Amino acid sequence: MVRELTIQTRGQGLYEFTRELQALVAAAGLAEGLCTVMVRHTSASLVIQENAEPSARRDLDAWLNRLVKEGDPLYTHTAEGPDDMPSHIKSALTSTTLGIPIVGGVLGLGTWQGVYLWEHRRHGAARRVLVHIA
Repeated sequence: MVRELTIQTRGQGLYEFTRELQALVAAAGLAEGLCTVMVRHTSASLVIQENAEPSARRDLDAWLNRLVKEGDPLYTHTAEGPDDMPSHIKSALTSTTLGIPIVGGVLGLGTWQGVYLWEHRRHGAARRVLVHIA
C-alpha cells in the first residue's frame, strides 16, 4: 500500500505526524511488516524523536540552526532567500527516509518516540510525505 500525507508547516520546527502514520498502518491491516516514509522535498527532513517534552524539539532546532547558519558567504544557491541553502544542508545532515517496523499491527516505536517532519525553511509549506506499507 502506498499513500501520501500532506503536512502543513508554519515555519522551522518539528511537526509530529505519528497518529496519521499509525492510522495508515492500521488501515493496511498488517500484523508485521515495514512502514517506509519519505519526504518529497529537499528542504525538509524526517526524524524519530522525543514526543513527551517539547523542549527537546526546540533545542534540536536551535542546535541545528547554530550549526548551519544563514548568510554564509560561501553559499551560491540563494535564489529563494537566505534560508534556502541552509535548508538543503540541514536536510542532507538529517534524513529524508525512515523505515519503521510494524509489530503487532502498530508502529514499532519506543514509549517516548514520535515521527516528525522537520521543516528547515522559515516560511510554512504543504510538505508531501510518501508512505509505503508492506
